[in-house]
Amino acid sequence: MNQKNYQKELEQILEKIGDGPDETEKAPTLFLHSCCAPCSSYVLEYLHVYFRITVFYYNPNITEQEEYRKRADEQKRFIEQLNARGEGYPIQVQEGAYEPERFLTMAKGLEQCPEGGERCFGCYALRLSETAKMAVKNGADYFTTTLTISPLKNAAKLNEIGMQLAGQYGIKWLPSDFKKKNGYKRSVELSAEYGLYRQNYCGCCFSREASERA
Repeated sequence: MNQKNYQKELEQILEKIGDGPDETEKAPTLFLHSCCAPCSSYVLEYLHVYFRITVFYYNPNITEQEEYRKRADEQKRFIEQLNARGEGYPIQVQEGAYEPERFLTMAKGLEQCPEGGERCFGCYALRLSETAKMAVKNGADYFTTTLTISPLKNAAKLNEIGMQLAGQYGIKWLPSDFKKKNGYKRSVELSAEYGLYRQNYCGCCFSREASERA
């Protein structure tokens, strides 16, 4: 069974939309879950000429409050600087509630799962379900996540969960595999260009412990 080409699916959607700010036409709106500023960098550069984007920063998996606040503030700083360049449609940002207890409750019994396993899949579902609900509340046309830019994240699983939630909440899922076409490489370049804080673990206590053992 051939794996779906989510990048190609995305390109087909973008081709129909057309690019470039046009005040005579109403651009579609995208509610974009973001895990951090570095991962959002390429995704926003790529998509903000097609969509009016609201970045939704919702990451209860970041179990240390100081780390959470540092990443959230860096996300907002990056968007402010990207908007100042005056390219594409202006980007909005919305910060969700900081709810580490929701993540820890979800992870109960999965503490020993390896990175990239069932605990991570539950984390994907937790963050994407909140994104879908808020996307509907905000009247967005599409929702998606920056998570597929990471070589360490399961893009097929993320798209599978996203499509399930799209059916559940009645909103369109924007398929993606943002690491394709040198997307991850470009995110590293943009992180250096903007001086973005890059972390070496996903955010949860389990991934931090794994990174410290490596």
